[in-house]
Amino acid sequence: MTTTHGAVLPDTAPQQDGALVELRNAGKSYGNIRALHGVDLAVHPGKVTCVLGDNGAGKSTLIKIISGLHQHTEGEFLVDGEPVRFSTPREALDKGIAAVYQDLATVPLMPVWRNFFLGSELTKGPWPVRRLDIARMKQTADEELRAMGIVLDDLEQPIGTLSGGQRQCVAIARAVHFGARVLILDEPTAALGVKQSGVVLKYIAAARDRGLGVIFITHNPHHAYMVGDHFSVLRLGTLELSADRSEVSLEELTNHMAGGAELAALKHELAQVRGVDVEELPEEEDLTAPVKTSPAPPAYPASPEGTS
Repeated sequence: MTTTHGAVLPDTAPQQDGALVELRNAGKSYGNIRALHGVDLAVHPGKVTCVLGDNGAGKSTLIKIISGLHQHTEGEFLVDGEPVRFSTPREALDKGIAAVYQDLATVPLMPVWRNFFLGSELTKGPWPVRRLDIARMKQTADEELRAMGIVLDDLEQPIGTLSGGQRQCVAIARAVHFGARVLILDEPTAALGVKQSGVVLKYIAAARDRGLGVIFITHNPHHAYMVGDHFSVLRLGTLELSADRSEVSLEELTNHMAGGAELAALKHELAQVRGVDVEELPEEEDLTAPVKTSPAPPAYPASPEGTS
């Protein structure tokens, strides 16, 4: 993909007829512990794939496989249709896969522009007396942030003085600038209030509109449903639900995320407990319709245009 000074150009998004990243029956075991098993996932350009699950569902393991921290022990992992097995996150980044974790990898006391280029600073002058090109880094950071709709009055302010939502957005813009085609966001709204969560969701949509494939990891079905195009729910390391937006409602997604199947199965027993209202609990058969068994790879649509 063509870039200018490392920046992803919105008019040069990859072709829209194939998955950027795909997992086929993928799994990961740590000795005798099977953390992930039989997971199918496809990430298309210009689409947001939401991965939901409770603590221990396997979300972190999934992130680590795609971002190059860990290698899968089962199934296949493909990038642009080619099987890969990353040894380091740098190899994943070279393929355009960038992860933004909850800690954001920022230095709170450093200015915004310095954090934007942290580890990839621009320099000028002849070797061996090259020095930081501060003016160009400030200009580039400002242009890239504005391209994502982020306007900061002072790039010299320590990034730690920004709100949580603003720091998330700077991290997203940084990943886009340095060539990300697939952006993995690890619980970006977990520690944020309603307003700041809305800000982050806005920039997730902006990244999608620039042609990136976004993997949005969250435990909040309401946030996922606002921006998601496809939803995958993990439970105990396996894929419980895989559905496009048109195939699942927010209520159904919430029920799967909240363990509705287990509650529905226990509905009769819970009704015997004093003070427990079971009227709003779904029936067990109502939760089976949207569940997708992990399909073979051809079951994914050849073109993401059909998903909305």
